Amino acid sequence: MVGRDTDGVSWRQSVRARASMVLALCGVAMGALTGACRAQDAATAAVPAGTAAQERPSTERPESDAKAKLPADSEGLPAVQRVGGDMDAKIEKRGENYYAGACSITTPLPVGYPDPTPPGAIDLKVYPSVRRAEVSGTTMPDYGMYQGFFPLFNHIKKREIAMTSPVEMDYRMLKADGTQTRDHERSGDAYNATENEAGEKDAAWTMSFLYRNSELGPTGADGRIEVRDAEPLVVVSIGMKGSYMTARVKIGVAKLNAWLESQDQWEAAGPVRALYYNGPEAARQVQWSEVQLPVRRKAGAGESR
Repeated sequence: MVGRDTDGVSWRQSVRARASMVLALCGVAMGALTGACRAQDAATAAVPAGTAAQERPSTERPESDAKAKLPADSEGLPAVQRVGGDMDAKIEKRGENYYAGACSITTPLPVGYPDPTPPGAIDLKVYPSVRRAEVSGTTMPDYGMYQGFFPLFNHIKKREIAMTSPVEMDYRMLKADGTQTRDHERSGDAYNATENEAGEKDAAWTMSFLYRNSELGPTGADGRIEVRDAEPLVVVSIGMKGSYMTARVKIGVAKLNAWLESQDQWEAAGPVRALYYNGPEAARQVQWSEVQLPVRRKAGAGESR
């Protein structure tokens, strides 16, 4: 039995059921841990005026450090620049929450993250380095979202780290044009990852929970989880609306590639990724996400238009 969304995306009911379970679990985590995140921020805000700077809890990176961690291609770019799609699409920020029509984000973003892109719009965005708890696998990504949740949730629960938004998915089995990489051969519901020259197997996907700031815990291995500081990125991003699945990611990738072909300043520079902002508190048809491609300036290109 096959279902179909209004934008033409179809899904098998078994996959849909698994995805719904993921969203339910994410909603439980967001509800349980968002309060802790706000409590962490409140504790910082409650430091009395006049407290010595070195005694204040730090949530912001020093400006010089933040600049050092930005990619060279970000020079001259604002954090968010509208470049295509719905040029009139807007977001509204109320406190730490974001709204775009019927879509909303009510879980805080990591410190320094750019504002979300509203559905239908295409933005160039500059992302700073962020501390991520990552888990990877070779199953189909729609199953992987289910498989990756519990290890990540248990990790942040053990470290008493609040849930942030978004949950990030790196689709390593997709090339920048949305087609499958040669590094993965489809076998049933999984990808058989090939080994590289170092004998390491390439994951089909990586799912990440984000630390609100780097002071919340150290990098390193924690069982299946790897905590690391992701590199800063310049991306081209399209805002999306609807249930979270690989089929919708591919629709976004196609639109991003159409934009890339329409200009001569930027080219794709990394694997497809998606940012998922909502748990089940948002109806499937208004769940907010972004599909992104890392980009770099083309050789000889001047400043971004």
